[in-house]
Amino acid sequence: MRKIKWGVIGCGGIADRRTLPGMMLADNAELVAVMDANPEFAENVKEKYNAKYAFTDAKELLALDEIEAVYIASPVAFHKEQAFAAADAKKHILIEKPVALTAADAEEIEAYCKKAGVKLGVGFMMRFHAYHQAIKNIIAEGKLGNIVSMRGQFTCWYPEIEGAWRQKFATSGGGSMVDMGVHAIDVLQYVSGLKAKTVAGFASNLVFNYEVEDSCNAVMKMDNGAAMYIEANFNIPDAAASCRLELYGTRGSILAEGTLSQVEAGKVELRIADDSLGYNAQQDVAELNIQDLEVTFGNMYTKEIEGFGNAIINDTDVPVPANEAIFNQKIVEAVYESSKTGKFVTL
Repeated sequence: MRKIKWGVIGCGGIADRRTLPGMMLADNAELVAVMDANPEFAENVKEKYNAKYAFTDAKELLALDEIEAVYIASPVAFHKEQAFAAADAKKHILIEKPVALTAADAEEIEAYCKKAGVKLGVGFMMRFHAYHQAIKNIIAEGKLGNIVSMRGQFTCWYPEIEGAWRQKFATSGGGSMVDMGVHAIDVLQYVSGLKAKTVAGFASNLVFNYEVEDSCNAVMKMDNGAAMYIEANFNIPDAAASCRLELYGTRGSILAEGTLSQVEAGKVELRIADDSLGYNAQQDVAELNIQDLEVTFGNMYTKEIEGFGNAIINDTDVPVPANEAIFNQKIVEAVYESSKTGKFVTL
């Protein structure tokens, strides 16, 4: 099998913690070079994953002819410059979310890559979760009927940390919603096939004093009229978090817990109502058919890398296209705008 030769720009954080271990399991990937501003860290990651080269300058990595694709996992403030440079070097790009500090900048990146003739994909790896794939199929088969309500809750404990780029607006573009909540926004739209149209939100700092919000809640009217509720927090202890997805339809519901995660895990309950039932004044739920979904877990990051690599090899569309990620970012920006103005925002 042909292997896509990769370079990684920003090899700390999520790259070292999750994506590079996933890449090591991918059948169609070979790691060639890593880059990090910290030379010691870059060298350590090179040795850890048996890469050929370690750099502290992205331009040096991009100058390697053998590299076909780059994974950009640097702080978001650097994404635009690095994506432009990668496109100029004719490297295909898998970039972490958010694509850029603003949706407008992200659209510039998308247009630049299109003009350069390189593929651009975005790291919404949770789409590849076996449960989320199963949920998408269940909804597509009509088993839930028409979706009328959805909810996503994604949280973590993220205290004040000196020098943390995610806690400064200029380097992150926002807090809990752009970092955590956007995954719930993406997954719910992906599995349901619905798109947000009108947005209301409120962001605040309830616990921590960093620049970006540690709490953010939003409600959205979808294109079919259903509601989608999103909760994103940096101030709920990990041990207390449920990280839930809920989808309710005219024929049933899906309740997922722990599937919004960096590993394939969690549990999912499917509830299907008897179509023959009429109005029940007792509201008795005993007549529901309640099932625990069973899937085979894998590695979301491996699937992400293999899917992007196959798009290069076969010259097909990337699994997570930039335009869908940019739309997610527009939703997040609408949440922030609504929070500031106290008004609904129409997309």
